[in-house]
Amino acid sequence: MAPERTEHYLTCVVCTGVFDKPCTLVCHHTFCRKCIVNYTKTRPEAISAKSLLCPFCSKMTKVFDPDRPVEEWADDVKPIFLIQGLLDSFCPDSPDTTNCGYCREEGETTPAVVWCSVCGDAICERCARMHKRNPASRHHKLSNLSAEVKVTRQRKITCQEHQNEYLEAFCKDCNIAICHKCCTFYHRRCVSVVSIESEIPAMKLELCKMKRDLQQLQNETNSQLPKQKVNVNEETARYSQIEADIKTASIDLIQQIKLRERRLLDELKEMSDKHIEQLKADVKLAERSVQVYQQQAELIDQALQSECDIYVYEMYQGCEAGDVEAVGDLDLKERGRIARVMFRQDRSQDNSLLGALDVMYEDVLGLNTTHELHDSMNVRLSDSECAAGPTDVAVLVVNSTDTVVVTDYDNNCVKSFYTRKSLPSHGVLDLGSGPWGLTVLTHTCVAVSVPDTKQIVTVEVRPDLDLLSTITTSKQYMGITALTMSTLAAGSRSPPCVDILDMTGNVLTSISPLHNGQDILKYPTFLSTTRIGNILVSDGESNSVMCLTPDGDVVFNYRPAGDAAMGWPCGITSTDTGDILVTDNLQRRVLHLTEAGQFVRDILTLQDGAEDPYGVCVDDSGRIYVCLRNTGYIKTFKNIN
Repeated sequence: MAPERTEHYLTCVVCTGVFDKPCTLVCHHTFCRKCIVNYTKTRPEAISAKSLLCPFCSKMTKVFDPDRPVEEWADDVKPIFLIQGLLDSFCPDSPDTTNCGYCREEGETTPAVVWCSVCGDAICERCARMHKRNPASRHHKLSNLSAEVKVTRQRKITCQEHQNEYLEAFCKDCNIAICHKCCTFYHRRCVSVVSIESEIPAMKLELCKMKRDLQQLQNETNSQLPKQKVNVNEETARYSQIEADIKTASIDLIQQIKLRERRLLDELKEMSDKHIEQLKADVKLAERSVQVYQQQAELIDQALQSECDIYVYEMYQGCEAGDVEAVGDLDLKERGRIARVMFRQDRSQDNSLLGALDVMYEDVLGLNTTHELHDSMNVRLSDSECAAGPTDVAVLVVNSTDTVVVTDYDNNCVKSFYTRKSLPSHGVLDLGSGPWGLTVLTHTCVAVSVPDTKQIVTVEVRPDLDLLSTITTSKQYMGITALTMSTLAAGSRSPPCVDILDMTGNVLTSISPLHNGQDILKYPTFLSTTRIGNILVSDGESNSVMCLTPDGDVVFNYRPAGDAAMGWPCGITSTDTGDILVTDNLQRRVLHLTEAGQFVRDILTLQDGAEDPYGVCVDDSGRIYVCLRNTGYIKTFKNIN
């Protein structure tokens, strides 16, 4: 064999030298015993597993006797026949076939004429005669040595258990090579125990078949290689294109965000300039008012100090006639005044990459404002639910996210609806019984009445929903509203009353139907709180809307008759400007009342989409949210002025 081939097949990849006492692991990789032991000693996981670790593929080979020192673990691991045969035939330390081995031991140099394949040594003619006469070696096969004869060595493998015995038999039942002692001790009951030599032809046939299979696999793999290389190139180019597409999309998105940022900043500048100009005008107006009032006061003072009766009389007449100028009231009712500008990171809008500016104007429910349908939201979440029955609604802003919270009486749960990562999302909190009224306690917390179980629950809005506490009450409360952070007002049908409660359910004050001698409160279905802390009551049975102080005094009682009469008033709410909205369920409309309880107009009707209205609320932007109980929808109406 050529030296380069010898180096290729018989070189240890660890020490890069020709195998020295090679051993082949279960993964069929071969290394020097010293190399594999030294490598295993550096790997704690191999020591712990009591196994030799392959440096090439990291597969472990169990050792025969792990109790021995690590240095001896590889002693019982033999090389495969092919490696050992190549070493025996072609390694630099192959036996000398020129001179007689026996004579060499005596210090003589005698040309060898024959080769003993059993002893693995070259023998001269004289020693060959002695070899034949020796009973122990008389049956050894001797071959003549010549330039054309290939010297082979019959290698003997010792038994792992019986170190002095060679493996000469093969147990076909156990598929293992054994020595004569193994045959006697362990394989007496085995049926097919033959000599290894008798199995060699069958093994060679099997090896030839394996060789053909390997060659076929080699040819098939070689035929696939060009296609695989082309596939690698194509996929590399494809991934490079994807990378370029991502970078291009990123650049485009950054440009869109910057453009949106510029537009938002321009819009903010316009709004802020207008708002600040209005506020500065208010300051100037107030300063002017102070000056005018001061001048008028000085004139009155001069009249008081004057001894002229006519002067005093004329000043008095002028004041009575209203000549004293109320400068502070000039232009305060100007339409289009900005109340507040907010930035919302609301990605539910298609053209809103960063968010949008929400502008809240003063008097958003004024006479000149009109509303149109903006959105319809189905409260029913799945086919497994009953038809949704939304009764009350509130809108919270949680972490810059508009969150609509709804009581679904028919499905015994509270639900939240919001947009997260440009996708509509929702939260559900099952209460086991139908919730009715809803009121906002803080910007992330609501209180809900559960009449059938005589409970009031507090719920955290994240904007998903978590139950915070359960308050047990003595009555079945329906309408509910927060008066302060620690007190609630709740309406009961039986007996009909409005109770002031603390957050443990204790009744602090009870307003009864005949409170202070007035016949009120037959069915207080929905409640709300005005901006000055009074209680608005929507009474379905008396078809009236009343405003009560926490002490029970009636501020107003709106109960029109004739064509203007209400039919089962339900949801009620009050805005920051004092406007009152109340839903008229049977008349299919939403009424607009002043803070004093005077009718303004029907702000929404059946033609606008207010069929079967129940709960109602208004957000900071003037959008009106209405529960449509029978259809299971929440409809949003937007101010278009």
